[in-house]
Amino acid sequence: MSRITAILATILSLAFTPLAAQDLQKGLAAAQSGDFATALREWKPLADQGDAIAQYNLALMYHKGEGVSQDYAEAVRLYRLAADQGDAAAQNNLGNMYRTGQGVSQDYAEAVRLYRLAADQGDAAAQNNLALMYHKGEGVSQDYAEAVRLYRLAADQGDAIAQYNLGNMYRTGQGVSQDYAEAVRLYRLAADQGDAAAQNNLGNMYRTGQGVSQDYAEAVRLYRLAADQGDAAAQNNLGNMYRTGQGVSQDYAEAVRLYLLAADQGDAKAQYNLALRYGNGQGVPQDYAEAAKWYRLAADQGDAAAQNSLGVRYRNGQGVPQDYAEAAKWYRLAAGQGHAHAQYNLGIGYAYGQGVLQDNVMAHMWYNIASANGHDKAARWRDERAGLMTPAAIEKAQAMARECMNSGYEKCGY
Repeated sequence: MSRITAILATILSLAFTPLAAQDLQKGLAAAQSGDFATALREWKPLADQGDAIAQYNLALMYHKGEGVSQDYAEAVRLYRLAADQGDAAAQNNLGNMYRTGQGVSQDYAEAVRLYRLAADQGDAAAQNNLALMYHKGEGVSQDYAEAVRLYRLAADQGDAIAQYNLGNMYRTGQGVSQDYAEAVRLYRLAADQGDAAAQNNLGNMYRTGQGVSQDYAEAVRLYRLAADQGDAAAQNNLGNMYRTGQGVSQDYAEAVRLYLLAADQGDAKAQYNLALRYGNGQGVPQDYAEAAKWYRLAADQGDAAAQNSLGVRYRNGQGVPQDYAEAAKWYRLAAGQGHAHAQYNLGIGYAYGQGVLQDNVMAHMWYNIASANGHDKAARWRDERAGLMTPAAIEKAQAMARECMNSGYEKCGY
């Protein structure tokens, strides 16, 4: 109930009767101690009398299901009562409900309207949320510069999430000139407040030497801080450090332990890395079936490397029954994301009729695309295939490759 704690100063500054203020504080003390039944008993009469703070606090209880059955519709009703009285925190939270579609029909434009009402009152959380809407183009036209302006307003108030988000804008150069040093500064501000995502990203900056001198040990320290909070990306990154021996002694078993923590949270990169360990027998006994399981979990989330690797498993019959058609399906999904090795593998499939009809034109096309995307063997196999084709067929394959790449892999001769 951290937001309840945050408005205690507001409670004391408003012109409540001494009894009402006592009831609010009694409810606050009860909520902070986990006694939500008492909090409900103290706040409900005040909320029914129109007290905005009590309405907001009750809404939080219904939103989170603390002391009452979780009820998004009731949370929305109470947030709205408080928001209509100008309570900025309630306006922000009601905006969240419209953004996520909890208790109301999802409506980005209404979320934006509510965030703006709260942001104009200086509410840092709302400024950050409104910035996110401009960043993503949800409910408003995408505008990175406006997102930066709003992130900065919140960040300057010490909002860790906004500091992290503004750091991302400086790292990527969205809405501002790219500036790794400024990104590091902002990540550090948020990381020092315990923000796990910022700790992870600051770790990335130390690992890669962007905006700071490269320092693997410091990267490990920061990854560990975030990983210990349960951040899946940091657990995966710390696993990578143990796997490669960067900043720590190489330890495949510890890498596997960390990958598993992240993979169990659904992190696709960690699932892929865990699959690799089972496939190679690094830190765990080699187990092709277990590798295929983790490749599939990552592949189902759209991870291109995992889709390609799962295709290889089907082609070779490792951990799964050999199935060339299934292999081609996974290669195609990865190839459509620009994965060069999957494009090369798809070329092999067409060259030899594995899982698809044998087709020299399609084989040439995919070899050509894979070569353009940096695959070091694809050009040789493209040229070998060209020796079996007529000039007209080669010209057709080259035109198809251009169309496929120019269409973002949407028009690839299928």
